[in-house]
Amino acid sequence: MNSLEQAEDLKAFERRLTEYVSCLQSATGRWRMILIVVSVCTATGAWNWLIDPETQKVSFFTSLWNHPFFTISCITLIGLFFAGIHKRVVAPSMYPFIILFATAIKIFCLANCFCKS
Repeated sequence: MNSLEQAEDLKAFERRLTEYVSCLQSATGRWRMILIVVSVCTATGAWNWLIDPETQKVSFFTSLWNHPFFTISCITLIGLFFAGIHKRVVAPSMYPFIILFATAIKIFCLANCFCKS
């Protein structure tokens, strides 16, 4: 494979990777909003649960039963993490580094090809 074909292959790879990253951005934004909403609900419910004077007087499970908003939001947050929301939110932010790495490889290959000729 000559240097021109290698350069075209690397350009095609970079274009495909850029397309893939741009498709992920809308889904990532949606998952981030879901995570933010559920986290805020859990924090609000936790605050109400902690400032309630009845929490200290009753058992743990009774306290959770008395605060269904906190209990449901907490279970939802745990369920989202078990479903892999952390991978859907964090992993796409790593793709720009992959593009940067692919560009560096392309520059290195092109420089290597020019040095050989």
